[in-house]
Amino acid sequence: MTLPALFWAFFRVGIFGFGGGPSMIPLVHAEVVKRNEWLTDEEFADILAIGNTLPGPIATKMPGYIGYRVGGVAGCVTAVLAVIGPMIVAMIIMLGVFSRYRDVAWIRGMGQAVIPVVMVMMGQLTWDFFDKSKASLGWIASIVIPAVSGALIYWLGVHPGIIIGAILLAALLTPKRKKSVETSA
Repeated sequence: MTLPALFWAFFRVGIFGFGGGPSMIPLVHAEVVKRNEWLTDEEFADILAIGNTLPGPIATKMPGYIGYRVGGVAGCVTAVLAVIGPMIVAMIIMLGVFSRYRDVAWIRGMGQAVIPVVMVMMGQLTWDFFDKSKASLGWIASIVIPAVSGALIYWLGVHPGIIIGAILLAALLTPKRKKSVETSA
């Protein structure tokens, strides 16, 4: 792994990640898990879960940690600068255009058009995580855990960070099951 490879991976995320942090998560996954194979799906899921419990934007927390893990302090700085550079330039340009043409219908429609795209990308990422969850935990746990978590968050008002922390703690304290090997006689 070289710093230029890390830079270009997160630069692509910064260029194509319009819509903020949630739209960047599938792009980061594609770059670090699928394209460059710096992390496994499980490691990425852990980083995403921990990143969501910490304060601040996920769009810089994930690149910062992944960059550090892959390339040390220089990797952290490289990844964060690569991902925020395009955002800063785009924000300056788009705010200038928006302030000048804010009454034009297609300018207002641009913001509304991003929402369905982000929803599809998040849906795809959710489905990928569900597939991996059912492979390792089974159908029942893969349905019960999100259902109970959703109920606690939306109906009882429990903070999502507490739910994620409890699930991480349970995963750490649960003994690992050994896979049984069947032998034929």
